[in-house]
Amino acid sequence: MIDSQLRTSGVNTEWVLKRMSAVAREDFVPESAKSVAYMDRAVPLGDGKYLAAPVVQGTMLQEANPQMSDKALLVDGGSGYLAELLRPLVASLDVVSAENAVAGTVPSRGYDLVLIDGAVEHLPEALVTQLADDARVITGYMLNGVTRIATGRKAADEVALLPIAEIGVPVLPEFNKAKAWSF
Repeated sequence: MIDSQLRTSGVNTEWVLKRMSAVAREDFVPESAKSVAYMDRAVPLGDGKYLAAPVVQGTMLQEANPQMSDKALLVDGGSGYLAELLRPLVASLDVVSAENAVAGTVPSRGYDLVLIDGAVEHLPEALVTQLADDARVITGYMLNGVTRIATGRKAADEVALLPIAEIGVPVLPEFNKAKAWSF
């Protein structure tokens, strides 16, 4: 995984590679999926949840550049793997489900760093209000059916996302925009 997937895709930051070497992916998938835990695509976990491909989570960690002073929030995609990777790299970590993130029911306020372990169509205001000014956001982002990893910052009570890499990120349907008719 390290040499054949991460390094060849531009994930070369040593602390990211060290964390991903230290946490066994097979511990975060069902027994029936242990033999494919390291494949280069998302692993189905059941109930519409996925463990994203290693390059997705490696790229997210590298872009997040977590600091020991960060108060972090992780919106978990269902596996718990990204939380285990991130936990020792930040001052504090709160982990919530996609449902709770969309509703704005998170344990605290004033997060410096937010990672969303899946692709979203938009960031709901209920979540954005929980972020500190200048908070960093790393997420999967879906636009016109194409997923990518995106990064953003909170400014003037909004978060603008900048796509940085087109890659297959499992979609979190809780973050879908309401369907509307348009010309």
